[in-house]
Amino acid sequence: MQLDVFQTLADPTRRRIVEVLRAGEQQVGDVVERAGIHQSGVSRHLRILSESGFVSMRPDGQRRLYSLKPEPFRELEAWLAQYQELWEARLDRFGAALEKKQQQRTRPVKERSKQR
Repeated sequence: MQLDVFQTLADPTRRRIVEVLRAGEQQVGDVVERAGIHQSGVSRHLRILSESGFVSMRPDGQRRLYSLKPEPFRELEAWLAQYQELWEARLDRFGAALEKKQQQRTRPVKERSKQR
């Protein structure tokens, strides 16, 4: 089962696990404790996160250490960047309109009545 980045992060439990892993490499038991989720749930969601490319696992003796991989977050960032340009352009136009309106309000009354 291959999920896209949005489907993967749509689940609140997986988002909590990602938040825990932001602190760095963790064992399953640490994730269970910090996320407040049963171990079976953590293991299942770690598998999904791993299959989706969000998490990597490194064996260390009998322990398995999980950490976040940067690639899917870069993919999200690239996707969002397209919309950021759109938002910024709209905000720039809004800011210019507000500035124009403020300038009109601060001009003397005589000057405004001459223009009419």
